[in-house]
Amino acid sequence: MKLAEALTARADLQRRIEQLRARITANARYQEGEEPAEDAAALIVEADAALEQLRQLIRRINATNARLDLGADGTMTDALAARDVLRLQHSLLVDAAAAASGANDQFLRQMRSELRQVSALPVGALRARADRVAQELRELDNRIQQANWSNDLEE
Repeated sequence: MKLAEALTARADLQRRIEQLRARITANARYQEGEEPAEDAAALIVEADAALEQLRQLIRRINATNARLDLGADGTMTDALAARDVLRLQHSLLVDAAAAASGANDQFLRQMRSELRQVSALPVGALRARADRVAQELRELDNRIQQANWSNDLEE
């Protein structure tokens, strides 16, 4: 199994567990004299099995990520940490540029006599920096995806 396939299986298991959670809570209580639509105890057993599968899969994914060398990006774990930070950095820069430009400003001057708002940050430079970070993020994400499809999952 390729790492990318394992990641897809992990997402499927997580969705399945959330569906089971919803079904369990919907059937945990029922009105006296009626029967619940599903057996909540059986659903818990099913959820326990899915949780164990998820635990094993996450363990294997983490072991693979820790050993997988991506060259200049370090291990896959290093690359994933860098990607998370780049996403946060990009979001921060985009939000700062939007705030500085007044894009979401509800306090626009109604009259010339009102105080004028001025930007404390260089909007153009922030947007250019955000674009560079976005490019770096896309390139790193492409290398991560390529590694996901090129490497097998640890046993």
